[in-house]
Amino acid sequence: PLSYDEYHEWFNTMAPTSKVLESQKKYHFEFAPKISLIVATYNTDPSFLKAMIDSVINQTYSNWELCIADGSSNNQVEEYIRSHYDDQRIKFKRLHSNLGIAGNMNAALELCTGEYIAFFDHDDLLTPDALFENVKVLQNKNVKFVYSDEDKLISEIGIYKDPRFKPDFNLTLLRTQNYICHFLVVSKSLISRIGAFKSEYDGAQDYDFVLRASEVLKPKEIYHIPKILYHWRMHQASTAANPESKLYAFTAGKRALEDHLMRLRLQATVEMGKSLGIYNVHYEIVGNPLVSIIIPNKDHIDDLDRAIESIQEKSSYRNFEMIIVENNSTDESAFDYYKEIENKYPNVKVVYWKDEFNYSAINNFGFEFSKGDYILLLNNDTEMIEPNSLKSMLGYCQLDEVGAVGAKLLYPDDTIQHAGVIMGLGGIANHAFVNLNRENGGYFNMAFTASEVSAVTAACMMIKRSVFEEVGKLDTDFKVAFNDIDLCMKIRKKNYSIIFDPHALFYHFESKSRGLEDTPEKIERFNGEIERFETKWKDILKNGDPYYNPNFSLRYPGGYYLKSPDEFYANRKEQGGDH
Repeated sequence: PLSYDEYHEWFNTMAPTSKVLESQKKYHFEFAPKISLIVATYNTDPSFLKAMIDSVINQTYSNWELCIADGSSNNQVEEYIRSHYDDQRIKFKRLHSNLGIAGNMNAALELCTGEYIAFFDHDDLLTPDALFENVKVLQNKNVKFVYSDEDKLISEIGIYKDPRFKPDFNLTLLRTQNYICHFLVVSKSLISRIGAFKSEYDGAQDYDFVLRASEVLKPKEIYHIPKILYHWRMHQASTAANPESKLYAFTAGKRALEDHLMRLRLQATVEMGKSLGIYNVHYEIVGNPLVSIIIPNKDHIDDLDRAIESIQEKSSYRNFEMIIVENNSTDESAFDYYKEIENKYPNVKVVYWKDEFNYSAINNFGFEFSKGDYILLLNNDTEMIEPNSLKSMLGYCQLDEVGAVGAKLLYPDDTIQHAGVIMGLGGIANHAFVNLNRENGGYFNMAFTASEVSAVTAACMMIKRSVFEEVGKLDTDFKVAFNDIDLCMKIRKKNYSIIFDPHALFYHFESKSRGLEDTPEKIERFNGEIERFETKWKDILKNGDPYYNPNFSLRYPGGYYLKSPDEFYANRKEQGGDH
């Protein structure tokens, strides 16, 4: 995988060749809608203005119109456009005053005659294939909302940097930050349905718009193009270069998010996150449901005691029971400990599994003794750090669309052991952000933000009881490995989402260097479980993780590094495609 310092060169290598761009110009689409690009100009630097307009004129798809509403304090923009461009597709309207960002954008919207509207900032640039790639997607008439990846352009030196490779639609992530941003193309009918930009959210008017769109759109109506189609210009006054230049925008974003949650009748509090532009959403618990914590254990009494005591002593959420599943301990003191802990805490119960070790069967057995509407599968070598962990996980788990929630797990040296699971990373699946320091947010602060993920580890996983039963519990054919990933796949197949919750924080004392498969029998069993998983979930492994952009490398350890060009070509060869 490549580092982001190599991105400029990477982008130029991966960008479509002049031959490809020429063939796009000649391509005939069956459905060739007019795309109206709306731009609000305000005292725009003429060199930026020229670059912006030229990037539209140079599109390989030609059925567009550029609708510019100008709220400038002088005639400079108008004079420049009138004297330099003679293209009927450029529409211009001079406003009597500056109406603010939302007002100016709405004025540009009034000029539109296209079936689709594209949002474009006055000093940014489109890649030449931006509209072509969107129209390719719009051949599917169900799609109403298309977004793509973007990067930043350092004005002075013309270097591309900071690529924002986004996941497919991720509502939970959207409720922590406006990751959609640019380049966004929506159907005009969607705007008619939800309304245009609102001045009360100026600075975050696009975030408010996207949140309102998310309230009415079905998943099949939203499409993500995993390609860089937009360059966000960085210069002294831009938010791209200096987020503090528009602090009011982040306050407006917080209000937009609060209002979105209120419209959906979701009781939650929103607070500013660890860096500008990210938000923490804390959902209020409905009622006082019982959480059943299932902890398998064999010997290792010190570990188990630490796990139990950390929750009993620290947890701010108090309605829980603990079911310890004893699994063939050989140390006699373990059985004395069980009696002690049951006497000490009325909400602790020890049950006895007599059969061979089978992680899935052991947890399913413990489940039979549980009474809670929510189950927390927990390893005995964990320790709760954040007192609100159960509360936070439960807040997410209570949402109708959510099936399971995973916590952020740290090694004892305060580096990340688990922050969600990426399918296909280093084989079947692996944890994101492994070994990253806990104070590091990782790629676009993903380690700090709640988001939908394909899977989470059962070392600490909360799941609705009803969902656990609906999917047939843990598959006992996965005795040791992949049982939790398989469970998550089954949950997602039933259209529930899996959430990574960074506000639920535990230590996981699993050794960083532990040798997993160190005997011929273990290796044989492990390979058998790999084979079984690959057979059962071949489509998911083939199609890739929807929450992990295909421009990222699958080489492990790692995650969120650039996929090198040779990795792209190797993947294409495997799939029988050409370069």
